[in-house]
Amino acid sequence: MERMDDAPGLRLSILGIVVISLFGALFARLWYLQVMATEDYQQVTQANSVRTITEEAPRGRILDAQGRVLVDNRTSLVVTVDTEAVAELDEADADELLLGLATELTDFGVPTKVSRIERRLTDPQYSPLQPIPVAVDVPEELGIYLAENADAFPGVAVRRETVRTYPHGTLAAHLLGYVGRISPPEFEAKMGPVDDPLEDVAKPYQPDSNIGKGGVEQVYEDDLRGVPGITRVEIDAQGRVVREIDRQPPVPGNDVQLTIDLDVQRNAEAQLARQLEGLRGSTTRDGKTRKTPAGAAVVLDPRSGGVVAMASYPTYDPSEFVNGISQERFDRLTQVDPSENPLTDRALYGLYSPGSTFKLVTAHAGLVTGMIEGNSTRNDPGYYDIEGCEGGPEVCQRQNAGRAANGSVDVPRSLTVSSDVYYYWLGDRFYRESATYGDGIQASARAFGFDEPTGIPLPGEAGGVIPDKAWKAELAAAIDGDPTWYAGDNLNLAIGQGDVLVTPLQVADAYATFANGGTRYQPQVAARVLRPGADPADPTSVVRTIDPVVAGTLDLPPRVYDPILEGLAGVPVSGTAASAFDGWDHDAFPLAGKTGTAEVGSETDVKADTALFAAFGPVGEPRYAVFVLLEEAGFGSDAAAPVVRRILEPLAGQAPEGPDDRPLIPVGGASD
Repeated sequence: MERMDDAPGLRLSILGIVVISLFGALFARLWYLQVMATEDYQQVTQANSVRTITEEAPRGRILDAQGRVLVDNRTSLVVTVDTEAVAELDEADADELLLGLATELTDFGVPTKVSRIERRLTDPQYSPLQPIPVAVDVPEELGIYLAENADAFPGVAVRRETVRTYPHGTLAAHLLGYVGRISPPEFEAKMGPVDDPLEDVAKPYQPDSNIGKGGVEQVYEDDLRGVPGITRVEIDAQGRVVREIDRQPPVPGNDVQLTIDLDVQRNAEAQLARQLEGLRGSTTRDGKTRKTPAGAAVVLDPRSGGVVAMASYPTYDPSEFVNGISQERFDRLTQVDPSENPLTDRALYGLYSPGSTFKLVTAHAGLVTGMIEGNSTRNDPGYYDIEGCEGGPEVCQRQNAGRAANGSVDVPRSLTVSSDVYYYWLGDRFYRESATYGDGIQASARAFGFDEPTGIPLPGEAGGVIPDKAWKAELAAAIDGDPTWYAGDNLNLAIGQGDVLVTPLQVADAYATFANGGTRYQPQVAARVLRPGADPADPTSVVRTIDPVVAGTLDLPPRVYDPILEGLAGVPVSGTAASAFDGWDHDAFPLAGKTGTAEVGSETDVKADTALFAAFGPVGEPRYAVFVLLEEAGFGSDAAAPVVRRILEPLAGQAPEGPDDRPLIPVGGASD
């Protein structure tokens, strides 16, 4: 009996030992978790329970020189889907939800497929904690319908967000640029290797953020971009939001005020398009068909380098890129002949032969080196025989347009009548007397700013080409060509033909430099950065001012400046552009300018010439330097000079009253 009595006590003892052992293991584990692994598990717990949600801030506005809005923001209705709500549905209900949503979007004028919504919901660029946008710019009626039928669309909501708007349509599109979703390389460049983007970067980006993709939108991205809003939320183990911890609202970006004048820009674009479209299909005086596919116009302020207007044709509508452009539409814009690509900014990176507008450079070279004086004369019988050349006239003889004879010409008259013979003579002398005068034409060209970008703060600017012996030797080595620099190369350069290539902005900048007496400014498009939404007239609104930048100086003593100015001032009065400026009040607004006609094409691909005209005024106190280029439009005096006149007329107070029914081509124009 004693053994039987002892049995329960033994069992209880064994049970006690087991229980104590279990509690010991439990306490040991708790001690390890709470003491030894506290720091590690605190980090894991915090990472798993707190999430940061960002909200894009409105971008700053872009204003013209007078404070008028060029780019603004507008409210867009966006349909979103909460992936958590969709995940709680069974497969059939989820499929029915997406099908119903796609159907309603389509019925309300936003064609949408279920597959598109599904791709968007699984796109890794979107945070699963935030509602994912599946349709943008939906009509108000759809927003009301979805709100009234919320039970039928669980997890679907409509929110308002700001997107870019361009109230003037295509106006200044190339200069303003556009915005688009940030690319992976752009994201990496902006964010870099940071530990906590929200702490280390002042204006952090997300993989789905918008960023400036061209023009001012791109260059002044850091100013225009606002500070994103930040909301920290606590979530549970299932990833559901439990509560909001804290929130910092978004801060709009700063406004950027440009040097561009809205009225001048609008007129420049209108006159450029009118001339190109109006001349298309007509015939030049030398019997060639004008195709006029493209062109550019630039207006600079010679006193500061500020861009008053800059136009490129054809153009595009930047609003097409808001909320993303379809690949199909992008292909229609870009998969065309390069001469018809509307996204190409001809003013900045179109490369052209400058034709006779380059004679400004050659005249400067002859005078500044002392090779000639302003009154150095040369007989112009309409042709020039290259000295020492062995061969027939086809090789050794060059001629004026139409072989027109100008008689005895000096520097002023050579510019006024655009004597090619005079500049062939200078080019030939620079070739034969290089030991004395060096590469004088190339040196002057570079002093005027050619052969390198102007430095305008816009992306993609081309530098052009000023050919010389070294350049030709390098080119020949690359293509297994002839490296010899011949007299003919120098003659071509002297009249702006051959291998010399320039941009419209470079030519405008060169004439602005001459107009102001020799200070070459870096062209600027922005004048000030302002506080968000502030009145530009309020001095306290200025965040910073963008001052003029001197890029170089040009040697223009009176013995050089005066004869060139005299010649250029004669062009619109009695020279090659006189017909285009018939009736202009030269006393009220004296002008100086130079026509240009650049040959293009080949024997097998006959094209009309490129028409060019550069001008500045008023002479003595220049406020504007203008350059216009029209591809395949014929003589500069015929096609380009009238456009410059019409750009300048409202600026000079000489705009005609009523509708402008003047012919596109002036009667009796000269051949340059």
